[in-house]
Amino acid sequence: MKPNFALNEITIARKETTSMITVHTYLNGAYLNSYWADGLIISTPTGSTGYSLSCGGPIIMPNSENFVLTPIAPHNLNMRPFVISDNNTLRLRVESRENEFLASLDSRMHSFDTETELFVQKADFRIALVQTEMQDFPSTLRNKLSWGLDHRN
Repeated sequence: MKPNFALNEITIARKETTSMITVHTYLNGAYLNSYWADGLIISTPTGSTGYSLSCGGPIIMPNSENFVLTPIAPHNLNMRPFVISDNNTLRLRVESRENEFLASLDSRMHSFDTETELFVQKADFRIALVQTEMQDFPSTLRNKLSWGLDHRN
């Protein structure tokens, strides 16, 4: 069986086309939105500082229990990143000019037929990450993103 979990993000993207796809999104069974875009990123707090951030998504503190839905180059400018609790279940259905789309789970690519519906929810297990006393999230952000530095001097 292929791995069906991700630590950072799940990305739904077009395959073999330059046309946008439409990702119909349902939250706990209720229709949420149809994202007409190059794709959609569903990010965890761990992944919020990667692909999601580069597509305009927010930075989420590591201990937050959220998912972030970030559209990739959306057609409608009113499509903005959306933060939801990670105790929700998402159902995704893709429309495309092609018969397939791509789903990336932390860079592991899988191809799916457009008839496939994907369900995204928090796993029932956790992983242990090593953190030293010399690390803290605000300092890491401040250093990597050059917050508070004036480069004019």
